[in-house]
Amino acid sequence: MKRRIWSGLLALIVAGTFASPSLATEPIKTSSAEPWWKHAVIYEIYPRSFADSNNDGMGDIKGITSKLDYLKGLGVDALWLTPCYPSPQVDFGYDISDYCAIAPEYGTMADFDELVAEAKKRNIRIIMDLVMNHTSDKHPWFIESSSSKDNPKRDWYIWRDGGGETTPPNNWTSVFGHSTWKFDAKTNQYYYHLFYPEQPDLNYRNPEVRKAMYDVAKFWLDRGVAGFRLDAIMALFEEIDLPDNPVVPGKNKFGDPNTEWIHNDRLPEVHDVLKELRKVVDSYPDDRVIIGETGGRDINDVSATYGKNLDEIQLPMNFFFAYINKLSPSEFRTRIGEWDKNPAGGWPVYLFSNHDQIRHYVRYGDKVHNDDIAKLTATMLLTLRGTPLLYYGEELGMENNDPKTKEDVQDPIGKIGWPEEIGRDGERTPMQWNTSDNAGFTKAEKAWLPSPDSYKKYNVASEEADKNSILNFYKELIRLRRTEDPLINGDYKAVDEQNKDVLSYVRRGEKKSILVALNMSPESKTVVYDLKPFGINSNSAKTLLASPKGNNNASLSHLTLPPFGVYIGQVQ
Repeated sequence: MKRRIWSGLLALIVAGTFASPSLATEPIKTSSAEPWWKHAVIYEIYPRSFADSNNDGMGDIKGITSKLDYLKGLGVDALWLTPCYPSPQVDFGYDISDYCAIAPEYGTMADFDELVAEAKKRNIRIIMDLVMNHTSDKHPWFIESSSSKDNPKRDWYIWRDGGGETTPPNNWTSVFGHSTWKFDAKTNQYYYHLFYPEQPDLNYRNPEVRKAMYDVAKFWLDRGVAGFRLDAIMALFEEIDLPDNPVVPGKNKFGDPNTEWIHNDRLPEVHDVLKELRKVVDSYPDDRVIIGETGGRDINDVSATYGKNLDEIQLPMNFFFAYINKLSPSEFRTRIGEWDKNPAGGWPVYLFSNHDQIRHYVRYGDKVHNDDIAKLTATMLLTLRGTPLLYYGEELGMENNDPKTKEDVQDPIGKIGWPEEIGRDGERTPMQWNTSDNAGFTKAEKAWLPSPDSYKKYNVASEEADKNSILNFYKELIRLRRTEDPLINGDYKAVDEQNKDVLSYVRRGEKKSILVALNMSPESKTVVYDLKPFGINSNSAKTLLASPKGNNNASLSHLTLPPFGVYIGQVQ
């Protein structure tokens, strides 16, 4: 959901050199029976901020197409695009006025078709963000629905009587502050909106609504998209009799009383819709995929979204992992362990950052070792058993550039809640391509959001030329992930579980295994490993990758890790 409310390298591989971009994008060595998304690296793009092809200061579809070779060289397998449909842009595209078109500011449908075709040539798939919970109030469906009480589409949205213009149907509060109900003077009723008033919620108890949204999915699947990321998907249903949510102590950032969202979130009927949508997706070839913005109160909550028979969401987003927000081996060990063995037996998915969260370069950094910490978190993300979601620019070490004054804010949530809530502009700044003005994102005088001063160092051109850069470390990690069998097919086993400073695990393969050791402290640490309980008799490891520095071979009885050091080694 919306993040503030909801919730120097020496890479020494055996050959001693970094892999070429062509190696980074070799086909993954895995069983043909396995769906592609199990071993994919999925890369989230915020189209408004990735690349500007027409120099109007805002990113577009052609801009993304122009950067496909960079993305291929990085080694990604699929691009998740945040909404680029026509929209009044009240919530920067998450308020959709036409589900079956491309917004003019981003280009044309022909531009989109070209992106899909060019990406396919590079073995890269396109995943669309599908906002099922709500539409824009400018969508034709809502315009009809709001026109009169007896309009055929009246029941496509949630309309209720209140106690007059000042008394809404209940005490439910919006994600973006204040009541979830807006009074419509024309029809003398309130409509429900979990987000902004300009984002009215659809009524999924109406089968016509469900069919209309499944038809939207078919429209994009027919155009060749590989699947969908579902926004706010667990909020599709509300209890019919609209009971008040329980009030708890304190107030939120908007001055509203805090409440527990138990009558308008995660209702069991959501699973019926997920099963139905999954059947639509599964009716297409090539293993189309659903990623879900699922959230949840605990591992059982999130795991339930896989479906009892793994017939709902293939990749529910695990925010527990992302929200640890400190380098704690014990907490990561716990979260990874429970997710790897989740009750549903679903395939794990991991992420650190997205468009609603402060970038993890900032969240986890200590302002001294940030680059080393960025390599450490990248190692964890890309060597665990599961599918990683990368957020554009994290491979560079991009940091937030938060607005300094209310006048600087673009994100409406920041305008409503300033200064307690500053909005999400900081993590949505333009991709940093080079050292020129506006980080090479646009040749316009001004980009839609300003870049941080750090772009002069942290950009694609500079980092591609620096063998010790964060970018080249990501490339090498992805190369290992694609070519080393234990990182493809191996299981996950935690090692040295009582260590308070170092997170260690092995990915066990049939003929060889890989040890991963991550020093999460600012001091050098020496670790002793006995891997015999895991069927590994090695006393030494062959170094595949290390940061900040490493040797070709390492002793398992005396492995020393520098501050925030990373070690990846082959063991047998």
